[in-house]
Amino acid sequence: MSLASRRWYRLLLLIALFALPVAGAGCSTLGYYWQAFGGQMELTRKAHPISEVIADPATAGDLKLRLERVHEIREFASRALALPDNGSYRRYADLKRHFVVWNVFAAPEFSVQPREWCFPVAGCVGYRGYFAQAGAEAFAARLRREGLDVYVDGVPAYSTLGWLDDPVLNTFIGYPDTELARLIFHELSHQVAYAKGDSTFNESFAVAVETEGVKRWLDAKGTPGQRAAFDASQQRRQDFAALVQRHRDALAQLYAGGLPPERMRVEKARAFDAMRTDYTALKQHWSGFAGFDEWFAQPLNNAQLGSVAIYTQLVPGFQRLLAGGGGDLPRFYAEVKALAKLPEHDRRAALGAPPAERVTAR
Repeated sequence: MSLASRRWYRLLLLIALFALPVAGAGCSTLGYYWQAFGGQMELTRKAHPISEVIADPATAGDLKLRLERVHEIREFASRALALPDNGSYRRYADLKRHFVVWNVFAAPEFSVQPREWCFPVAGCVGYRGYFAQAGAEAFAARLRREGLDVYVDGVPAYSTLGWLDDPVLNTFIGYPDTELARLIFHELSHQVAYAKGDSTFNESFAVAVETEGVKRWLDAKGTPGQRAAFDASQQRRQDFAALVQRHRDALAQLYAGGLPPERMRVEKARAFDAMRTDYTALKQHWSGFAGFDEWFAQPLNNAQLGSVAIYTQLVPGFQRLLAGGGGDLPRFYAEVKALAKLPEHDRRAALGAPPAERVTAR
């Protein structure tokens, strides 16, 4: 069987795994799966080997340079970070849009716990993805009519968990070297270990891998200026995550207080105003860096806070686990794989985190 034939076979198998358990589902559910399959088929159809894209005389010079850098990063990922050595990020697709998917996050009006949606292959996850922004916005509108807090976020990449060969996309090819490496290391890590139904575990693990991976990439390939810029960026990310977590904790305490709904809404609005005030002060500490202004320019809500927590809550636990093994990545991966097989309560306890609460969609 040729490589192309195997790729299409895997895609058909993935479709079958998703579609069979929902054969009796309603039209809206089947429509959601259909758009997901169509979007994935678009990526598969438009992706071409990077070597061919570079060799094509019609390819712009700057794109060739970026793809050559991707090749270096991809080789480093497998050689130095022990990440999967497969067909992922060895092809390139231009989707002619800014994002590959738009994720919809939701949470109850008076809860910081994100709603989850459950799927046959991925398990339960804290968002629902759409390959068209219009589809994401329509679903978000429906959730808002249910009284939920909703947040829609365009994302440049996602992982098929090794089922398919994920391509390099125009949505992120223009990133600076460190951010490009960060993204590739992150997405490849999802192929290493995956706990079905535990988005926070999976994304926090990927963030821990990307962070360690970029540090090692810069040690091997970077300049002092790049390392200084990365360290400053990391500090800002940590400050932002801490700000979000602090106010998320305060809101959780507020929501547990049993106030009447009208009073609760007033206090909720005040809490988000206080968060904006703290962000303004944090920007001064960053010498005016405004990289998170767009995030704060939106109407803040519980779902938006949850979209950050998924990626950050367990990162310290994973970093302690890696450090405890002397930074040995294969050993770290083996330990994470073992954790992924445990019940969620035990996974979180091993990482020094409290049990998670669940808000699963009907």
